[in-house]
Amino acid sequence: MTTRAQVQLAPKVLLHDHLDGGLRPATILDLAAEIGHALPAATPEALADWFAESADSGSLERYLETFSHTGAVMQTADAITRVAREAVEDLAADGVVYAEVRYAPELHVDGGLELEEVVAAVQRGFAEGMASTGIVVRQLLTAMRQAARASEIARLAVDWRDRGVAGFDIAGPEAGYPPTRFLAAFELLAAENMRFTIHAGEGFGLPSIWEAVHPCGADRLGHGVRIAEDITVGPDGAPRLGRLAAYVRDRRIPLEICPRSNVQTGAASSIAEHPIGLLSRLGFRVTVNTDNRLMSRTSMTEELWGLVEAFGYGLAELERFTVNAMKSAFLPYDERVELIHLVKRRYAEIAQPA
Repeated sequence: MTTRAQVQLAPKVLLHDHLDGGLRPATILDLAAEIGHALPAATPEALADWFAESADSGSLERYLETFSHTGAVMQTADAITRVAREAVEDLAADGVVYAEVRYAPELHVDGGLELEEVVAAVQRGFAEGMASTGIVVRQLLTAMRQAARASEIARLAVDWRDRGVAGFDIAGPEAGYPPTRFLAAFELLAAENMRFTIHAGEGFGLPSIWEAVHPCGADRLGHGVRIAEDITVGPDGAPRLGRLAAYVRDRRIPLEICPRSNVQTGAASSIAEHPIGLLSRLGFRVTVNTDNRLMSRTSMTEELWGLVEAFGYGLAELERFTVNAMKSAFLPYDERVELIHLVKRRYAEIAQPA
């Protein structure tokens, strides 16, 4: 039987984590005091409760309000660097050995920073965090669907590709903002041989996934959990994959699944009923992620332990999710192989009886 202590010790790989969704409550209080920004709570504990309760409320307005507070305190280079450094430290403390952390530079220019300065501030924080922890962290630059800066952000990602940026992403409301609006950005990335992921199959269903995969050519699907809507159960009780689901599975397109966040947004009714169980069983390239650690009051340990409790997974399944993620990382092949060996070695160590 897998224990929580083993899950805590296990090496972890994280592909889908938002920088502005993972701040420490105490840091938010410090940074808000510096700029006179009003917060809904006055202590780290109460603020953590408010973020989690707002994200759980079922109210989109309250959920979005949480990001208005984290965004407000991330408008100076020093604040952004601090948040980035602490993110690396927190991930390392949770056993993460490799992470790709995403954010939208365009959301951090209200205080007068240029886009380049935002990326540089994040990279300073990541470099400081990596130097003190020894883990590997890369940036993903996100463009917002409801804005019109995708090509600009894609070019920024290409310009920073050898300085800490591993890829590109689009996020924001899926309904009404299909990824094909940004074909020029994806064509630019393809021309530059740059990797990218697309948020798809979370707030909107199969059409969003199809567009991300086909006209846009996404290397990975951010969430992608609603691909399960293209799987039916026949009269004999056997699951049958539709054409899109079969394509995603057979092409080994990674799914960046975020179980707790999916429950909060209604993409799954509970962890126990989350499609991750079915998708994993059918051989999809499933990865496990946190999405927004503050809003979901989560960590990689919490996400994996929740799956152990819900599905009875053992170390072998958790190792497979981790290796899936490392195979799918936007790192050079030799660096991925080195980290896969590290993951396998550490799993073998924690599997040994005490």
